Amino acid sequence: MTPGTVGAVTACNEIRLKDVPDMGYLRTDQVHKIGSKTIPCCGRGEICLKGLNIFQGYYKMPDKTAEAIDADGWFHSGDIGMWTPDGRLKIIDRKKNIFKLAQGEYVAPEKLENLNVQSKFIAQSFVYGDSLKTQLVSIVVPDPEVAK
Repeated sequence: MTPGTVGAVTACNEIRLKDVPDMGYLRTDQVHKIGSKTIPCCGRGEICLKGLNIFQGYYKMPDKTAEAIDADGWFHSGDIGMWTPDGRLKIIDRKKNIFKLAQGEYVAPEKLENLNVQSKFIAQSFVYGDSLKTQLVSIVVPDPEVAK
């Protein structure tokens, strides 16, 4: 396993990336920009999964199931991923990930996470907020190559 990736695709699953043009993610993308960093990639888009071990739907909630699983049986995760040149899948964004803090401020954590990873010392970043709190928490993972 490589730090920052989700690991290998299991033999019982199919995974594909679906274009999300509204967010600027396409399966044909060859680069991914994070601030001033440009990273090579082999496509970006919403991660869709299919396989016998993927859930069949929400219990007694057909409308919610129809939102998550398309007519061809693909589960749309809501995660935005990219294929790395060595064939690994990396999660880079969410389709809808906005929360409201106690003071009424709406926050898109990806924007803050992307600001964090502009530092050459940070490989990954996670930002968390709670609607009962007025502040955020950010967890960062140092880049092991730069930290040496």
